[in-house]
Amino acid sequence: MKRYTTFILTASILFLTACGGGKDKNELTLKEGKGGITMGGVFKVNEIETFRSLFPLTITDVYSYRIANQVYQSLFKFNQENLKVETNLADTYEVSQDKLVYTIKLKKGVYFQDNDCFSGGKGRELKASDVKYCYDKTCESIPQNKMYWLFKDKVVGAQEYFESSKKGTPNAEGVKGIEVVDDYTIKITLVEPFGAFDQILAHMGTAIYPKEAFDKYGKDMRVNCVGTGPFQLKKVVEGREVILVKNENYWEQDEHGNKLPYLDGIKVSFIPEKSTELKEFQKGNLHMIWEIPVDEIPNIIGSLDEAKEGKNAEFILQSSHSLSVQYYAFRYTHEVFNNVYVRKAFNMAIDREELVEVTLQGEGEPAFHGFVPPMEGYPQEKVKGYTYDPNEARALLAKAGYPNGKGFPVIQLNLNSGGKTQELLAVAIMNELKKNLNVDIEVKVLPMNQHQNEIESGRSAFWRIGWVADYPDPENFLNLFYSKNLPENATDDAYINSVRYTNPEFDEAFVAARRESDPVKRMELFAQADQILMDDAVVMPLYYDDYIRLLNPQVRNFPMNSLEYRDFTRVYFAKEKKKKK
Repeated sequence: MKRYTTFILTASILFLTACGGGKDKNELTLKEGKGGITMGGVFKVNEIETFRSLFPLTITDVYSYRIANQVYQSLFKFNQENLKVETNLADTYEVSQDKLVYTIKLKKGVYFQDNDCFSGGKGRELKASDVKYCYDKTCESIPQNKMYWLFKDKVVGAQEYFESSKKGTPNAEGVKGIEVVDDYTIKITLVEPFGAFDQILAHMGTAIYPKEAFDKYGKDMRVNCVGTGPFQLKKVVEGREVILVKNENYWEQDEHGNKLPYLDGIKVSFIPEKSTELKEFQKGNLHMIWEIPVDEIPNIIGSLDEAKEGKNAEFILQSSHSLSVQYYAFRYTHEVFNNVYVRKAFNMAIDREELVEVTLQGEGEPAFHGFVPPMEGYPQEKVKGYTYDPNEARALLAKAGYPNGKGFPVIQLNLNSGGKTQELLAVAIMNELKKNLNVDIEVKVLPMNQHQNEIESGRSAFWRIGWVADYPDPENFLNLFYSKNLPENATDDAYINSVRYTNPEFDEAFVAARRESDPVKRMELFAQADQILMDDAVVMPLYYDDYIRLLNPQVRNFPMNSLEYRDFTRVYFAKEKKKKK
């Protein structure tokens, strides 16, 4: 994994006002803390899509995740700079010699946020029984639960509990492999060793919330959040903004004795157009912008090489390779795309290098080596993907029964709304498919929520999507194609394996990799599974993202990483230096 780089840029076109920007100057009332830290202020950030749900078991999109991650906490978390797994609500833990039993001691003195779900509205202390309750709920067959895959086939008794709850008679003891030892100790027993299990316990789907909240709010936990995190939900205006405020009872302090978090709050807006978002950043009304519109890049920073030569601190640029892949997906059961020759023809008919260099202006890396992006320890170079070969693409389409595209139906490509980049890319791909295969593609842009629903329900045949890793491991990417993640009923929603792919050969390689304890062999097996996907042309990997962020120059302690994992606990604003008269 390549660490992020930070540059200070000259940008005469930008003039950032005082750090608060906007109209409410009270949003940045700062005071001195210990150790040179500045306390206070409201961090303002935008998302181009609104959230779907803020309940941990229902979160399947990054927009929801990045908000909920400030409110809820799991036993473990990722270090924001290097993505190493660290303890969070867990104090200490031990793993048995056979790698099957995790015994985890909880921190004492951690309290849930104050909320009306508690008697008197006062949050109570976190106990091991809360962990047991939430982990059982992760294995329960309820409409809100899209996270069963985290424990399925991994934790002893997970499947039995899921099946019993599905029948309406859940086992009284809950999941057998999740045991409360005492008030501050939880024990988890695995079916077989799984090298990334600590990362599973850092996932939002394993975040801890109180039973009282679920009993009171149920499905309304979508917008009624009760966690142990540094910020708590104050206000939601659907499609417009979310306001988070400092949790005054938060358990953590920094090394200087400052009570965390440093910020007074976070304001998340939902401006769908990247160009408008950029203008708000230029006015000082946002403290960060993530992913610059492709058509604006030459006007703002020119290129990263030019950016490195900047001298004035008008804004801070952070860049990083990402653990994400942008791709087009086929529904494997579709009457056209169930033909491997069609899928291969589509893959060979597009010039990924030109798409990245011209359409994306170099912001990314062509996906020539499979579905899994480059990551530490993964032999990605051994996975052979697809290169541009229009002649072979035409031959494959003819082999599928559509010579020169004759008889090929008009196909609808679904995109999610939010910025011009993906629309520009879709037009370029649509033109290449027409030029090289003589097939017609119609593009339909949908709101993200509707787009996801169309995908999960199986109504989409061909769509654009991206996968940002939940945790830095190939398993998290390849899990999207594991057949056991398909619903029993073919008409039910498929939250994970949304392409509805089944291949025993892939499953065998994938499961063997998950079971392997030797890290080198494990990665080799995952690469074998990745190659099977490529040989089957299940999807069209387009490019691996490069991330770019612009920060207000007063922002401190906000390192970038390849997951765009955000933790605002220690973010603060440096006081603006007074200019000489």
